[in-house]
Amino acid sequence: MFLFSTHASRFHWRGLIFGSTLFFLFSISSAAFSQKKESSFSVRLMNIESNNKDPFRFNATLHNGSFQQQVYQLNAQVPKGWTVVFNAEGNQVAALQLDSGKTEPISIAITASPMAKPGKYEIPVSAVAGMDSLQLKLEAVLSGSYGLNVTTPSGKLSENVTEGNNRSLELLIQNTGTLPLNGVELSAQAPNSWNATFDTSMIARLDPGQSQQVKVNIAIPEKTIAGDYLLVLNAKNVNADSSASIRMTVKTSLLSGWLGILIILLAIGLVYYLIRKYGRR
Repeated sequence: MFLFSTHASRFHWRGLIFGSTLFFLFSISSAAFSQKKESSFSVRLMNIESNNKDPFRFNATLHNGSFQQQVYQLNAQVPKGWTVVFNAEGNQVAALQLDSGKTEPISIAITASPMAKPGKYEIPVSAVAGMDSLQLKLEAVLSGSYGLNVTTPSGKLSENVTEGNNRSLELLIQNTGTLPLNGVELSAQAPNSWNATFDTSMIARLDPGQSQQVKVNIAIPEKTIAGDYLLVLNAKNVNADSSASIRMTVKTSLLSGWLGILIILLAIGLVYYLIRKYGRR
């Protein structure tokens, strides 16, 4: 009887110790599990306003709350013509590897299409890895921008002209922004004694993406010295301005050339006459 009770007591204490150990380990694992954060993809500022020349910059945070290392694929659904760039640790990325329990800041730069109309655009952004499918919904408020460009229909910015003549040039005035331009004034900076006149000195309205051709007549004075001259043509209103610099290469006229040759020949003839007449004395 005594031996039996001793063995029973030993088994009892061993059972208590084993059960206590299991309970302790279970409590630790339960506490660790309860403290474990769920995976998340968040952003502090979800609504940003900008124009179509400057990118929308969002600062997001990605957290891996799973019990294993994850590779998150990053994606954004942007309108046609828009671009999106993800950056982490100073590098452009399309996917990001995160250890369990780790958090990583991610910069999201979204650039609107140059022709996008002003308004609010919702941009769904996702980070997907295994069972984690994390979603963000960003808002890009496009305020619009003014843009003006002066060029020629062919893009050529140089012309050959003859002194004493007139020359007509075609200009192309373009609205390169997303907002309309009203009251666009045209002007010219010409060399001294030159005259530049437009067939219309003001464009009442240019809608986004619209362009209008304008003629400018250039009068080159007689006896202008041959060479290169700069003609600057300007377009501006209260919101935007632009200019085009056109190189004008002046050549002498054929008549002026023959007159010059004739004068030279007369001078040579006169010298020859004087030598013949007075050279023998």
